[in-house]
Amino acid sequence: MPITPTKKIWMDGQFVDWDNATTHVLTHTLHYGTGAFEGIRAYKTPSGPAVFRLREHIERLMRSCKILMIPMSYSVDELVEACVEVVRVNDLADGCYLRPLVYLGYGEMGINPLNCPVNVAIAAWPWGAYLGDHGIENGVRMKVSSWVRHAPNAMPTSSKTVGGYVNSTLAKVEAIKSGYDEAIMLGPDGRISECTGENLFLVRGGRVVTPPPSEAGALHGITQHSVITIAHDLGYKVSFEALRRDDLYIAEEAFLTGTAAEVVPIYSVDERVVGEGGPGPITKAIQSTYFQAVRGELAQYEAWLTRV
Repeated sequence: MPITPTKKIWMDGQFVDWDNATTHVLTHTLHYGTGAFEGIRAYKTPSGPAVFRLREHIERLMRSCKILMIPMSYSVDELVEACVEVVRVNDLADGCYLRPLVYLGYGEMGINPLNCPVNVAIAAWPWGAYLGDHGIENGVRMKVSSWVRHAPNAMPTSSKTVGGYVNSTLAKVEAIKSGYDEAIMLGPDGRISECTGENLFLVRGGRVVTPPPSEAGALHGITQHSVITIAHDLGYKVSFEALRRDDLYIAEEAFLTGTAAEVVPIYSVDERVVGEGGPGPITKAIQSTYFQAVRGELAQYEAWLTRV
């Protein structure tokens, strides 16, 4: 999706004009991929813009940096406040997408990253539905990718690592060029892991089921956690279970979750229509509650919102 430029980007504690937020071509992360990032959404609410689960995202960013041995000079509180300021300075009252990025800058070259400067940037811009309004309303067509998700001992799957997303990019391009909306990735053991940037759920026997992230090689999703909480609150049983691709073919319902994607029904997988086709009743109930929560319409989820 194209980016709509805003006014300012936060870079290492300073606000920089959008067009001047640049870095050197020999920036270490550009060559070797060692860096960490987050995707965060802010929403328009009746009380002004609010960032959804901001602290949890920044805490995960810090964990990613620890895994990658990137020293951070900013605290969680400082980065939370910086994100709020980015939304405020850019007058994004109608909501936006935020992209905090920790990267290794210019000054050293070679595989060893330990002497590289650490830079932090936070950008924000208006962004619509990642998989389209049609996908949110009617469901998306999925393909099981020929590309396998990282093995946990090949790439740290609990870190949202910059270079790790080459794996996702290959799967996404394959799916799009084959005529699908999104890809499902299997782990090294052949079980379902996640999508290219989303966690995956299915419904069977009236229960909501999702692969266990640590075992499946998937990232622990913050939207995934939110959806599990919502499902419990709505009275549905939720379980973590190892899943095969054919479990999706015969599921009653299926949907994916992610900050960018939000909650999106799955219409079909590998040309097999899931359930009755289109969003099922449990998917719709969870999706509706999620959108009410992020928009500040449900008091019980107020703690998930950071007001701007």
